[in-house]
Amino acid sequence: QVRLVESGGGLVQAGDSLRLSCAASGRAFSWYFVAWFRRAPGKEREFVAVSNWSGSSMVYADSVKGRFTISRDNAKNTAYLQMTSLKPEDTAVYYCAANPSYGGTIGEYAYWGSGTQVTVSS
Repeated sequence: QVRLVESGGGLVQAGDSLRLSCAASGRAFSWYFVAWFRRAPGKEREFVAVSNWSGSSMVYADSVKGRFTISRDNAKNTAYLQMTSLKPEDTAVYYCAANPSYGGTIGEYAYWGSGTQVTVSS
C-alpha cells in the first residue's frame, strides 16, 4: 500500500513557474513508477509525465514537453513536477500516481493522490 499526497499547487500568472511535490508513504517508494496526470474543468484526465523507478527514464506528454520536468528523490520518498512557462491551458487539478510497473499514459496506476489545484491566469 502506498499513500500519495500532492502539494505545491496555487494561482500563478502565465509564464510563471511552479513545482509540485508528491510525498509517498508506505512501501518503498523506489519500487514504483510515478506519474503525473491532470484534469481540467470539463475535460477528461490527461497524462502529463512518468518516471521509472530510478528517475533515469521519463516520458512526457507533447503538450508539456520542454516545459515540465518530472524528477524524484527516493531517499525522501518524494516526486516532483517542475513546471515552467505555464499557460492558462495548464490550469487543472494535478494528480500523482504510482504503480509497481509502467502504468502507461492512460492511467493504469494502482495508487493515486487526491490532487492539487493549479490555476494559471492570463
